[in-house]
Amino acid sequence: MTIANDKNARFNMAYQQIRPWDVCDDQVLDVIMDLPREQFVPHAYRSLAFADMRIPLGHGQVMMEPKLEARMLQSLAIKPDDQILEIGTGSGFITACLATLGNTVTSYDIHDAFIQTAEEKLSRQGIDNARLHLGNAFGAELPAEGFDAIAVTGSLYQYSDYLEQFLAPGGRLFLMVGRSPVMEAMLITRQGDKFVQDYLFETDFPPLELLPQPSGFSF
Repeated sequence: MTIANDKNARFNMAYQQIRPWDVCDDQVLDVIMDLPREQFVPHAYRSLAFADMRIPLGHGQVMMEPKLEARMLQSLAIKPDDQILEIGTGSGFITACLATLGNTVTSYDIHDAFIQTAEEKLSRQGIDNARLHLGNAFGAELPAEGFDAIAVTGSLYQYSDYLEQFLAPGGRLFLMVGRSPVMEAMLITRQGDKFVQDYLFETDFPPLELLPQPSGFSF
């Protein structure tokens, strides 16, 4: 593809795939159109960068389809001064979107290959406000009440309130919860000392790795 064709493909992706899926936040649409998604897709799948599908990343992981990426970003309502936690760096594309919309991003992934390639891709885009860490975020030392937004890019078997402690007042947490083939995307918002749960839409997405199985899923 030429640069012009890539731009046209991103525009079509935003307005033919994403916007009809109840994504009408102009900031989200703009960032998805402006960032070169094709540069974050594994080379072998670059021709499918704008397709309405999940793209294999290796290690049994996949890149979200564009409309799911956009719904997550819209739900989190990122503001320019937000401190953001991402669990599951993956391709680095969502990291780039979050970093463009917010202040800083702290991102964790258990696969060193993902961290290395994401760092390279972010650097090529001039994005320097994302800090990538190798490791399991659920076992990391994270600052209490340290984040305005938390994006979890893999599903959980059932809801856990473990991440609520890291939400700043007014903070938002996006999760996908349940067992395949039917899961719920959820937004948890901290309102004072309360955590309000909103069910957004049904989905189905692979689970995060290094989490306990359903019988032992508690924190």
